[in-house]
Amino acid sequence: MNNENNKAQQKRVLLAVLLSFVFFIAYSQFFSPADYTEQNLSQNLSSNLQNLAPEEVAANAAANANTNANAAPISSSANQAPVVENVSKNKEIVSIQSKHFVAKIDDLGRISSFVLKDEKFKDEQGKEIELIKKENNNPLPLELRFSDTETNKNAFSVAYSSDKSEIFIQDGPQSLVLTQILSPELTVQKKLTFYEKGNYEVEVSLSKDAKYFISAGSRPSISVDGYTVHGVLLLDKEDTIHTFEDGDVERNEEMGNVFLMSSFDRYYATLFYNFSAPLQTLITKDANGDSVVYASANNYFKAGGYIGAKEYSVLKSVDKRLERAIEYGWFTFIAKPMFSFLNWLFSYLGNWGWAIVALTLIVRLILFPLTYKSMISMNKLKEIAPKMTELREKYKNDPQKLNVHMMELYKKNGANPFAGCLPIILQIPIFFAIYRVLLNAVELKAAPWALWIEDLSVLDPYYVLPILMGVTMFAQQLITPMSVQDPTQAKIMKFLPIVFTFFFLWFPAGLTLYWCVNNICSLVQQLVINKMFAKHHKIEDKKQ
Repeated sequence: MNNENNKAQQKRVLLAVLLSFVFFIAYSQFFSPADYTEQNLSQNLSSNLQNLAPEEVAANAAANANTNANAAPISSSANQAPVVENVSKNKEIVSIQSKHFVAKIDDLGRISSFVLKDEKFKDEQGKEIELIKKENNNPLPLELRFSDTETNKNAFSVAYSSDKSEIFIQDGPQSLVLTQILSPELTVQKKLTFYEKGNYEVEVSLSKDAKYFISAGSRPSISVDGYTVHGVLLLDKEDTIHTFEDGDVERNEEMGNVFLMSSFDRYYATLFYNFSAPLQTLITKDANGDSVVYASANNYFKAGGYIGAKEYSVLKSVDKRLERAIEYGWFTFIAKPMFSFLNWLFSYLGNWGWAIVALTLIVRLILFPLTYKSMISMNKLKEIAPKMTELREKYKNDPQKLNVHMMELYKKNGANPFAGCLPIILQIPIFFAIYRVLLNAVELKAAPWALWIEDLSVLDPYYVLPILMGVTMFAQQLITPMSVQDPTQAKIMKFLPIVFTFFFLWFPAGLTLYWCVNNICSLVQQLVINKMFAKHHKIEDKKQ
C-alpha cells in the first residue's frame, strides 16, 4: 500500500519545483518589464503635442527628406533668408575619436554614427559594432524635432555649421559648437563637450523661444532578445524607476522631474541625465512600436549624455548615480547588491567565471542551515512513513484524532512535512536575481572562464555545462530519499532534468555555470546527509 503522507509530501515538493519552473519561463517571456508604473504621468498634453506628436514630426521630416534628396538649404548670413545650395544630404561634418569610440556628426547636428572600438565589444565576425546608425526615421542623438510643423521642416532641411571638423580626445575633454540658422529670427546653437569614455555634455540655446524635443538617441539594436528587458527607462526625483518596454506604450505620456532618461537593450544604452535641473520628457513609440523618449524644452536645454555599454564601472566613473541605468527587473533590490558582491569577488579573483563559482558557493553556504534542516526532515519523514501509514489505518474514520497523533509523531521525531518546500521558495528570488545579473552584465561579454568557455555571455559552444547540469539534477533525484511512488509523478520528475537541460542549452554560459555548480552542491550535500543517516542506522542496529 502506498504511503499517503509520503505521496502528499512528494506532491508538495513536485508542485514547488513545477511552479518555480513555470514562473521562470512565464517571467522571462511575459513579465520582464521592470516596475512599469504611470505615477506622476500627466494626462493633459499641450495642444501642440496633441496636434503634432514626435512620430508625426518624423513623418514630416521623412517626407521632406524624400523630396529634397539632393539638396539641403543652408544660410549664408544671419541677416538673410536661407539660400538653397546643392549639397549632399546629411553629409558628415564632424569626426570625434577616442581610444574607445568613433563618432560622426552629420549636417543636421545629429550623432549619425557611433562605433565602439574596444576589442570585447566586437561582434561574432570580429567587426566593431555600430551602436548608432541612420535607419528608418528613428531619432538620432542630439536630433531636434520642433512642435511647429514649418519650423520642423526647416530644421530637417537647413544644414548646421561647425567650428571644428575633427576631434581626437586624448588628454582631456574636447568641445565644439554647431550652429543652424533656421530664419533671421531663429538660430539654434549646440555646444558639445565630449569625453573619452563616450559621455558628453550638451547645451542647446535658441535665439527665441520655440517648443522642441531633443533625443538622446533611439534604443541600440545590438543585443535584443526575449529574455531581457529593452525599451525606455526613466528615473524620477522620487528615485523611482519607470520602465516602458518596447510594445508597451499605447499613447503619448508626459513625465516631469526626470533625472535620467535612457533607451536601452540588453547591454547598451543612449541616455540623458541632469541631477540638478530635472528634465521634462515625452514617452512615445516609433513606427515599429518600440518605445522612444524625448526631452522637451522651449529654449535653453542642458544635460549630460552617454552612448555605450551599460558597464557598471564606466557609468559610475561618469557619475555614480548613473548605475541606476542598469535595471534588473522585479528583483532589482536583490540583484544590485548581488552584482556588487560579484564585482567585488572578481576584483580579487580576476576571473568572472571563478567569481560566479565563488558566489554560488557563498549563497549555498548562507542557505545551508535551511537546506540542511530540509534534507534532515525529508529523511526523517521517510523513516516514520510506516508509522504514518498505521495511524491512517487506525484513525481513518476519525480525522481529528488522526491529525493530533500525526502532529505528535512529527514532533517526537523532529520531522517537518513542509520543510522540503522552504529552501525552494527562498531560492526563487535569489535565482531570478542572479539570472538577471548574469543575463544583463555586459562585464561577462568576451570574459573567459576556463578551458573551452571563452565568453560567459554566450551559450556553451559544446553544451558541456547544460548537459552536466542535467546529469547532476538527475543524479540528485536518484539519491533523494523521498522516492516518488505515483507513476505519473515519477514520469514528470524524470523529465524535469531533460526539460531544464533543453532550456539551458541556449542560456549564457555564466548562468548555466551558476546553476550547474548549485546542483553539484545539492548533490554533495544530499550524499553527506544520506551517509549520516546510514551511519545512524548502523549504530541503532548494533544497540538492538
